[in-house]
Amino acid sequence: MVIDCHCHAGKGDHMTAPWNTDAPIEPYLRRARAAGIDKTIVFAPFHSDYAKANAQVARIVARHPTRLIGFAFVHATRDAGRIFQMVERAVKQWRFRGIKLHGYEAMPTREVCEAARAFQLPLLADVVGRAEVVDMLAPQYPEVSFIIPHLGSFADDWRAHQRVIDQLVRYPNVYTDTSAVRRFDYIVEAVKRAGARKVLFGSDGPWLHPGLELHKIRLLGLPPEKEALILGGNALRLLRKTPADRKGTQGAPHRNGSRNFVRVPDTRLPPDAHPEHEL
Repeated sequence: MVIDCHCHAGKGDHMTAPWNTDAPIEPYLRRARAAGIDKTIVFAPFHSDYAKANAQVARIVARHPTRLIGFAFVHATRDAGRIFQMVERAVKQWRFRGIKLHGYEAMPTREVCEAARAFQLPLLADVVGRAEVVDMLAPQYPEVSFIIPHLGSFADDWRAHQRVIDQLVRYPNVYTDTSAVRRFDYIVEAVKRAGARKVLFGSDGPWLHPGLELHKIRLLGLPPEKEALILGGNALRLLRKTPADRKGTQGAPHRNGSRNFVRVPDTRLPPDAHPEHEL
């Protein structure tokens, strides 16, 4: 199964650039189908209200339930105090499977990381070249799987690529995706040093062509079992990952320091499930 772990869907409301105006899913799905991509993780483009944007993504996922997997987009500072509730709704009502955050708006906070930990969700966090942030996040929240897209930098910052590769090696809970990484040798180095289990295929659709981004993985010339991990196996593992010490009654702290304990729905996948029926 081929899973694209990085795609936007829906409309933004800033309307100053493509990434905050419109992310049409239909052209992407046509391209993905032609490229042989089976499923895609989707989240909103930039938006001034991610509660509304996530609801819009939920409607899009509902139209394509066999193709799309939703992640909840949050703004770490603007949504402060309601992030747990936003994620809870996304998980319970829409069966979203992860959290997305963009450092261009705000870097991850403890509130975001604790929501990811409580609901046992991967956190896809774009650190916009500030790879040093990962050194703060990963050791503080070892139970959270952090996916750092673009190997740390959409802007082709080779220093960020190098540091994220080092972090992939050092931290067992840090992963990366390959979307928009233009310097191919850094993908080669990431797989060589950190292993295929730490790298996920992503396209950053709909603006980047998923077939083109997928071809970069094919060009690595990996053994079939390693290529399969990058193309979908790692995503499946992270989406089903459940820390052994978390059994369903986790809470996230509110801004006043109290802890609200709620029953978290079990979104785990059965260990013996066939990949075609897992998501």
